[in-house]
Amino acid sequence: MAVDNALFQVLGTGVLGLGLSVGLECFLRPRPLLLGRPIGAWCIHAALWCAVYAILVLLLGRVWCAMAAASAILLTLVLVSNAKIRSLREPFLFQDYDYFLDALRFPRLFLPFLGVKNFCLAAVCFVAAIFCLLAEIPPTSRFFLNGQLGGALGILLAALALVWVQSRTQSLPLRFVPEEDMRFLGLTAFLWAYATTARTAPTAVSPFRLLRGNTKASKPHLIAVQSESFFDARSLFYGIRPEVLNCFDTMCTEAALHGPLQVPAWGANTVRTEFSFLTGIAARDMGVHQFNPYQTIAGGWMVDALPQMLKRLGYRTVCIHPYWASFYSRDRVLRQLGFEEFLDISAFGNAERAGAYVSDKEVGRRILELLHQTDVPTFCFVITMENHGPLHLDTCLPDAGENFYHCPPPPGCEELDAYLRHLRHADQMLHLLRDGLEQETLAASLCFYGDHVPIMPATYKVLQAPEGLVPYLCWHTRSLRKSLEERTNSDLAATHAAVPQHVHKLSLQWLQSLCMLSKES
Repeated sequence: MAVDNALFQVLGTGVLGLGLSVGLECFLRPRPLLLGRPIGAWCIHAALWCAVYAILVLLLGRVWCAMAAASAILLTLVLVSNAKIRSLREPFLFQDYDYFLDALRFPRLFLPFLGVKNFCLAAVCFVAAIFCLLAEIPPTSRFFLNGQLGGALGILLAALALVWVQSRTQSLPLRFVPEEDMRFLGLTAFLWAYATTARTAPTAVSPFRLLRGNTKASKPHLIAVQSESFFDARSLFYGIRPEVLNCFDTMCTEAALHGPLQVPAWGANTVRTEFSFLTGIAARDMGVHQFNPYQTIAGGWMVDALPQMLKRLGYRTVCIHPYWASFYSRDRVLRQLGFEEFLDISAFGNAERAGAYVSDKEVGRRILELLHQTDVPTFCFVITMENHGPLHLDTCLPDAGENFYHCPPPPGCEELDAYLRHLRHADQMLHLLRDGLEQETLAASLCFYGDHVPIMPATYKVLQAPEGLVPYLCWHTRSLRKSLEERTNSDLAATHAAVPQHVHKLSLQWLQSLCMLSKES
């Protein structure tokens, strides 16, 4: 049986596309190694490219269209990864696959960071693939083993053989530092390694699994506010007025604990900080699952958490998040973590907004309403949204300079104007909570911290970018402070931690400041 030219066309176009895929990866930032990359990483790169190309040939029957489409997919991943590096200092991960669907469901949160130029470039490649689909005519030997079908199957079998060879050799080395792993392995092998490693469940154990609550301790209301993108922006530019965080500064002088906080996120990925606070598990102990721990929990992994422990002590557990409950699968995950109630965006129908999202002051009022309606000690965990970017889409106020600066910042800091407006609103929410909690019948304690620093790439080009530390405070109402002083015979003056606290230890430190953990634990 003579070999048809279509078979050689499949093989030749595939080799050309494979070479092109190596060239496309050279546009990544940081650029992956060419020399020094492990053989196993090259095997996976070739296998994934060949598999995608061969499947598209089988489906479409057009080799040039298949090559263009496979190249467009890879180029899109490169552009998305570069955009993420630019905004978040982290490349695109396998654990980010949810974001492709989320970008369609919540376009304002994602698409502006990709940029018009990158979007158009990816679109051009897909248009080229569509043009090839319309212009290219499938060969008559499309379904012959000595023709196109045989070539595509041969490439697919070669891809499977490469995966088998790599699986029989030493596993790909990972440090779980995404930028370094991607640079060492290349994008496709890096995604493959993170995907395969994620099939193994975490071994981390929450300290709340073993900790016991102090049943003799008083049970005040507990409010934890994870403030979106909250950090002390006054460290960026000397001209920012200190009054922007006037109430926060006052509460720090009254707080049991306050200081800098180390969080496992920079610019986004709120759930990393959220998970560590609620479970007491350090991000590094989660391995590859640290990058989206809620995916792991939604997939069936069981973990103990702070709300479960507080429920055992008789607390009512409520989460407030003025956004869609399905985002990050919180509607499933938070219940598994021990929350009895979840108030999402549906509970804020006619709420006041600040920009695109529900205002922090509205969230503060909702917290006080919730506590005022009950005498049962309540743990209220709050995830705010007002300060969520993209900040460059916010409307800048004409009087921003007078309100926020002693002297104006250099040109190009318009994002900072928008950020300071939201930061002042967060401070006003703190003032509202401070006054409101003092008036509650039941004593209360407030833990307030930021989830990560904000995304302001244009501003950071002009001013120095922050390292990633955010501030926190653990503050008690006067009646609670007095009760704790009498019980411990000590002066509970504000304790400032000069060394950054880690967020996975913050919830434990908070409970310890309230004497809510038994000595046995």
